[in-house]
Amino acid sequence: MRLALRLGVVVSIDRPGVAAELTVEVSGERRPAISYERTTGPVEVGDEVVVNVAARDLGLGSGGFDLVHVNLTRGCAGEGVPGAHVMKLNYTSLQHAVAPFEERAPELSTPIDRPVAVIALHGQLPCVAWAAAAARSGLRVGYVQTAGGALPGELSRTVAELLDRGLLADHVTAGAAFGGRHEAITTAGALHTGFEALGWDAAIAGPGPGILGSATALGHGGIAALETAHAALALGCRAIVVPRMSSGDARSRHRGLSHHTSTVLELLLAPAIVALPPGERIDVPEGASARVGDADLDGYARSGLPAHTMGRSMTEDELFFRAALAGGAVLAAEVA
Repeated sequence: MRLALRLGVVVSIDRPGVAAELTVEVSGERRPAISYERTTGPVEVGDEVVVNVAARDLGLGSGGFDLVHVNLTRGCAGEGVPGAHVMKLNYTSLQHAVAPFEERAPELSTPIDRPVAVIALHGQLPCVAWAAAAARSGLRVGYVQTAGGALPGELSRTVAELLDRGLLADHVTAGAAFGGRHEAITTAGALHTGFEALGWDAAIAGPGPGILGSATALGHGGIAALETAHAALALGCRAIVVPRMSSGDARSRHRGLSHHTSTVLELLLAPAIVALPPGERIDVPEGASARVGDADLDGYARSGLPAHTMGRSMTEDELFFRAALAGGAVLAAEVA
């Protein structure tokens, strides 16, 4: 049996919300947990729950908590969303019906001459969104959450803050990702509908928090950027690869230009734009173009948006933030 499920009791609700942070007692041990209330329903102190303990027991960096799988006390009366008819997490015990975002723009319309910033890590998202808004106010920028990191859209506090501030216009969870403002069956469908039905000026597409990784060339969540770039290019969009770069990562494969980005650039089937901060140079594939964008570190620091990546601050990994900010500046410059 692969599912590591345990019976527990909720002893406190430490942070209410759609991704409620709890303390659950499991076999006499008090453990942090998250309950996605849109999926498993509301939770209260004293509820008997079944939690998935796999990530915390493995000590994974992005999984330091258990996840509520089912609330036995009050979570067995869900009826789904009226009118929803397409399954997310289909053929699993967590399958649930959604109304596909793509139904808002059912006919294919191409080419779509809009820019899409393709990110490899969720930590790049606030930098790209802030820098785009700083470079050109009033932009309607949608965020498409893809595979590669966390699948629940509710997990990211960053997305909620960017939406509240108006730095993002919408949040669409695509493919296996779920729980955004809108639910798309595919990344291509999310981009097409966002531009055609909601009038986005630009989009940012990439994974939720955390990242899958195996220290291999292709076995990591960053490769989702390849699929995202291809979807954007196929629609006639201008794909802007926001490179994962680092001046502070202890792992040589991520120093300078990360192998995650270099692999994506090597495998691209069509030319894309690569955003770079001032003073940086990389080899780009034939046909691709490098565009330099402003990287206002001081302005971003004053914004109050998240300023850490993999536990490192802006001063400890300046290049990561400079590269992501450049991506936002290039995205804004590419808006017609």
